[in-house]
Amino acid sequence: MLARPGRALRYRTVDLVTIAMLGVAVGVVFWGWTQLYHLLSTGLAVAFPPATGLLGGAWLLGGVLGGLIVRKPGAALLTEVVAASVEALLGTGWGFSAVVSGVVQGAAVEVVLAVFLYRRFGAGVAILAGAVAGASGAVYEWAVYYQDWAWGFRLAYLGCFALSGALLAGVGGHALVRALARTGALDAFGPGRDLADRADADRADADRAR
Repeated sequence: MLARPGRALRYRTVDLVTIAMLGVAVGVVFWGWTQLYHLLSTGLAVAFPPATGLLGGAWLLGGVLGGLIVRKPGAALLTEVVAASVEALLGTGWGFSAVVSGVVQGAAVEVVLAVFLYRRFGAGVAILAGAVAGASGAVYEWAVYYQDWAWGFRLAYLGCFALSGALLAGVGGHALVRALARTGALDAFGPGRDLADRADADRADADRAR
């Protein structure tokens, strides 16, 4: 979807408040997902270690949501870092590396949105952002956790992480933003305005058809 041409990129107070609140909420989700990850990853690690990357996409959700909702440079990165910081403060065993992961993954979402000049925020862009963030996260984890893996395992992990990012963060994040927009919660943001524009267009089409 194409954002309105010439829209202001200056941050409003509501943008900063939303990033903070969204980051905290997603950080709690990250913490809960980590508990589930510890349970599910054990079996995957025994069967095929790179398959644990299939569980990584949920940790990319903050950046995708922040980018799709606020639609300003830095929003994806800030939301992901706040979420990762909250997760680290709640205690998950990852320590400060969770925050570093948040920086890497949030920056990857920013790169994708920047390629589209912060003007496109449809499902395709969300999926691409999630996939690129997953691939970036995998590369970071090669250096931190999986230095002894052969390249075959590393590339398989990258593919699994990117796929998980595309589905959980990309498809899931885009669907969540649309659902929130329909409730009216995002009326002050791009997704809410997009919904209003579509409703106006539908009414205009209906009037012309009469």
